[in-house]
Amino acid sequence: MNAAGGWRFTGDAEEFHRHAGGYLAADPARSTALLTVADTVRRHGAGALGAGSAAFGWWRADGGGPVAGAFVRTPPRAPLLGPMPEEAAARLAGALRAAYTGDLPGVQGGEGPARAFAEAWTARGGTWRAAHRTRLFRLGDLTPPDPAPPGGARRATAADVPLAAGWMRAFAADIGEDPTADRTPQVARRVADGVLYLWEVAGRAVSLAAHSPPVAGQSRVSPVYTPPALRGRGYAGALTAAVSRAALAAGAGQVLLFADVANPTSTALYQRLGYRPVGDHLDVEFG
Repeated sequence: MNAAGGWRFTGDAEEFHRHAGGYLAADPARSTALLTVADTVRRHGAGALGAGSAAFGWWRADGGGPVAGAFVRTPPRAPLLGPMPEEAAARLAGALRAAYTGDLPGVQGGEGPARAFAEAWTARGGTWRAAHRTRLFRLGDLTPPDPAPPGGARRATAADVPLAAGWMRAFAADIGEDPTADRTPQVARRVADGVLYLWEVAGRAVSLAAHSPPVAGQSRVSPVYTPPALRGRGYAGALTAAVSRAALAAGAGQVLLFADVANPTSTALYQRLGYRPVGDHLDVEFG
């Protein structure tokens, strides 16, 4: 375990959970990404979500007191910042430079911490830009589409893995991630966990959605994907409602999702289903 500027780093998801679990559980909605990533790594191994081993960290002011910040990174993706003071985010940038070699592609987190990290990371050279904004939504009263589109939701099986993996690659391309990466292991895990669903019409799958296994009382819906030729028919909304209901049935007290701020169609759809905004997140890219 490394330490710098009040930050402690580890590659051990269990150690991260012991130290930062209470901090994450205190605000599970705003910590949803860290909770679900850490849980996946705990259950499936350090390389479950990336090309390299996951890295974790937690922060205490001046090295003492309660944990007041945390991050996780699954290379090659950018670090994900949990709720934290901007001072902690700025110190994290310096601590990561000191502890690890290599550059970062960017950073993701709440607006203030993400900007503070970016300013500190590029203070000695380089540039950063706000590449993408997402809005975190939390489900209130679920209101499924009425009338519903034809067909119905069903839980995906092992036979659906090849189709779902192809759709996950297309989803990755839509959100700016590497579309060539093999999504089969990720899809197979979700099928095994029973959290991946398809909307089917006359025996044909037309849309895909999943929720994360509940952790600390929260579950997040992601991804939601419909092939372009099948969009605009209500499948995604109906399946999102079905998957949200499944997350509640699985024990989630809060059901969450992220939506692209620049896509008013999806944000309006989620609000019609009963989702309400919690806060905005910023994706930063370094140049």
